[in-house]
Amino acid sequence: MGTFSIWHWLIVLLVVVLIFGTKKLKNMGSDLGAAVKGFKDGVKGGMDAPEESAGAPQQVTSTQKKADPNTVDVEARTKS
Repeated sequence: MGTFSIWHWLIVLLVVVLIFGTKKLKNMGSDLGAAVKGFKDGVKGGMDAPEESAGAPQQVTSTQKKADPNTVDVEARTKS
């Protein structure tokens, strides 16, 4: 009595398809797959250093003509 036969599962599947429709189930499945893939990539990427920052550091230049009097101008250096 605790287990369901194949016929029980087919009836449940038929009811779910009738309620939601095949297009909605397809969209939900693809969204779930994309979420799982994104989660796996996030976990995998969290352990490694990002590839974008592996290159040479980029220098940010200011093109302001008139500086704000409350700003301090400093030179940033990278750690060796």
